[in-house]
Amino acid sequence: MPIYEYQCKKCGKEFEQLVFGKESPNCPECNSAKVCRLMSCCGFISKGSGGETVSASAGASSCGGCSASSCAGCGH
Repeated sequence: MPIYEYQCKKCGKEFEQLVFGKESPNCPECNSAKVCRLMSCCGFISKGSGGETVSASAGASSCGGCSASSCAGCGH
């Protein structure tokens, strides 16, 4: 049961929601059903062929200094 990030198309509020199956949440601010799912950042560890750490998290990427609340909001 994944937790997804959403943004309301009516009021612009961003929120997270635990989603079961194909259900679609309503905005907790204005109760609108017009929401879009955002691309979420996630942490990961990638090992190279020699065992060296290639990248430890999404924050280590080229957008590490981004101040947007989600990757969808930064425009890159």
